[in-house]
Amino acid sequence: MSAASVAAGGSTTALRLRSLTWTVFVPMVVYGIGSGAAAPMYALRALDLGASAGLAGVVVALSGLGMVLTDLPAGRIVAVIGERGAIAVGSVFGVGGVLAAIFAPNVAVLALGMVLNGAAGAVWGLARQTYLVAVVPAGDLGRAMSTLAGSMRLGFFCGPFLGAAMVHVLGPNGALWLQLASTALAGVAMAAIRSADAAGATTARISLGAVMIEHRRTLGTLGLAALLTGAARAARLALLPLWAAHIGVSASTTSLVFGVAGAVDVLMSYPSGVWLDRYGRRATGVPSMILFAAGFGVLPFTSSVLGLCVAAVLLGLANGVSNGLIMTVGADVAPDAQRAEFLGAWRLTHDIGMFAGPVAVGAISAVTALGAAALALALAAAGGAYAMHRWFPGVIGHTPQRRPGHDEAG
Repeated sequence: MSAASVAAGGSTTALRLRSLTWTVFVPMVVYGIGSGAAAPMYALRALDLGASAGLAGVVVALSGLGMVLTDLPAGRIVAVIGERGAIAVGSVFGVGGVLAAIFAPNVAVLALGMVLNGAAGAVWGLARQTYLVAVVPAGDLGRAMSTLAGSMRLGFFCGPFLGAAMVHVLGPNGALWLQLASTALAGVAMAAIRSADAAGATTARISLGAVMIEHRRTLGTLGLAALLTGAARAARLALLPLWAAHIGVSASTTSLVFGVAGAVDVLMSYPSGVWLDRYGRRATGVPSMILFAAGFGVLPFTSSVLGLCVAAVLLGLANGVSNGLIMTVGADVAPDAQRAEFLGAWRLTHDIGMFAGPVAVGAISAVTALGAAALALALAAAGGAYAMHRWFPGVIGHTPQRRPGHDEAG
């Protein structure tokens, strides 16, 4: 499937996106299934190896560190060997990370596996994003990005249910075996794409530092909103279960609440893309951050399952509305000549937030109270809403930067 054929794959948006189903979207569902099944098991694997609860939390957080450390190198990998080659590299990282976790004789090897998993996510994510930027018409980019992100979220939502039987038989490693199989299968499926940015192979390479300096204003303004979005997204996963335990909600009930919020998140995936393309990035991003602020703000005042569910649904709705937002804005402003390198730096701003959010929850809670962490996150989300209102592009046709060869996207 060539880039040209994909971009012109039909007279309607549905047909254009449908042409990416088996090479992009379905593999992402498969990849998400393994990730969702394994995500809650890594902490248990660390405990099995003798780690304390605190150390187990640190080990799990190393996946985020792996993404942060790899975002910039991932941009260079994609620029040099193309999307297809980068997917192969990411698959090797992912398979190696899961194998290290399965056969880890101690916590140190498990920690290495977590870093490799994060590196795989960074390389995979950037390769997918740069491919879509190259082959999807600018006016449909919001729907493409939201469908991509929604595919991952759908798989992540289904993963724990599909992996339950393997966990019952094999313990935590059962879910890790499922992740190993899904990573390999998704990598093979996505290898069917052809690297879309053929011109990138002949373009003179510039240093990553030079890219960051040249685009420092964009990364410092729009990137601030991306960082705060990443912090809100990741912090909700750390804060909600802690608050549930604080008010005495059982683990099984907490899981059910998460399931309801996750369903709301997934159901919003495609509508959020339609809004991105129809009403613009600002009109989608600002409400999503207001919803994050409302969810975090109401959480300290809840003391029952119903109240917890309201806060969780608000946060799930916020996450769903923001689905694909950051990737789409990055695609809007990415310069064609430095697309992969710039998007690596752009993803870094978001992933720093993803790593810092849970750390902030722990740090604030340690010196004050858990409710104070929630209120601090509400203020941060409100700041993100202001940053998006101030710097994000508005309706289609009003982006900060035009991508040559396409209509303006907003």
